[in-house]
Amino acid sequence: MEDARHTSEEDTIKTVLIVEDDEDISLALSHVLKEETPYQVIVARDGFAALKIIRAILPDLFVVDYQMPAMDGLELVDALRVKPELAQVPILFMSARPPWPELKQRHLLCLEKPFELDAFARQVKELLL
Repeated sequence: MEDARHTSEEDTIKTVLIVEDDEDISLALSHVLKEETPYQVIVARDGFAALKIIRAILPDLFVVDYQMPAMDGLELVDALRVKPELAQVPILFMSARPPWPELKQRHLLCLEKPFELDAFARQVKELLL
């Protein structure tokens, strides 16, 4: 039996994992992606939930908020980057107060909150080209 991830139709559908603890923001981000892109969107409320999700699904892009309870966005990024299968998956960071030195050190692209949803959708599309 062929793995569903390797069928020609499934290969064209990319998955975006949004890791955001603010429900209003995660709903807005997932809504704009569902409306303006062909991508599958999954939402995790925190870094631990994201780590659980990636056991079953390997996303094509991570959208990660910085300020989250229990595990901040940088801690999540570091946890993702040690996994060889995720080392090359792009990460789009978001924060109202970006930790610029740490982002530069990790070579992370960051959208500073608040940002326009259209700009967010454009950035996601560019990262998934």
